[in-house]
Parts: sequence; C-alpha cells; structure tokens
Amino acid sequence: MAGLVPAIHVGQHREMKGGWVYIMTNHANGVLYVGVTSDLSRRVYEHREGLIAGFTERYELKRLVWFERYDDIRLAIQREKNLKHYSRAWKIGLILEFNPDGGTCTKSWCDACT
Repeated sequence: MAGLVPAIHVGQHREMKGGWVYIMTNHANGVLYVGVTSDLSRRVYEHREGLIAGFTERYELKRLVWFERYDDIRLAIQREKNLKHYSRAWKIGLILEFNPDGGTCTKSWCDACT
C-alpha cells in the first residue's frame, strides 16, 4: 500500500468540541425527532422558529423533551445513530425517565443548555 496517505496522523490530534443529543416532539404522544448538535440552545431556537426546512418544520416539532451532553461530539453522533434505531416505546421510556411529566424542557428548567 505504498503511496497511500494514512487517515490518522500520529501527534495531530484536534481537540473535539462537545455535543448534545436531543429529542423534540410536537405534542404528547406526537412525532419524535432525534438530533445532534454542538449548540443545543441555538438548535432548539431554530426548531421552534421553523428556521430549518425539512422534517422538524413539516411536523412542527418545537418541544424539547430530552437531551444528553457529551464532551466529544463523536460520541454524541454515535449516540444519536443508536437512538434512531431504538423503538418508539423505548424512546418514550427514556424521555419519561429523564422528564417524568413529559413537559417541554424550558430555559429555566435547563440551565445546562446554554
């Protein structure tokens, strides 16, 4: 394999920014959306204001109901991919374990989001 440039160079590690995995919905027992971002406050604002065209805008997914913080964005991306494969019932259980009343995570409820 002479001449190939290795994908990983020893000693050239970049510090990875942290990330958030989150679940949005439109109402109780509504559509669920699993996402990942490096800035949860900004991303929730974008969802609530309908600034990003696509699935979340179409289904009006404006309620943040669950989130997890990761120090490494790569771990957050992997967690998001894993969550997307879980059943709806499992995701609802995760939400209710974290957020027993199923309410929207608000700024005062979630100081960690900033």
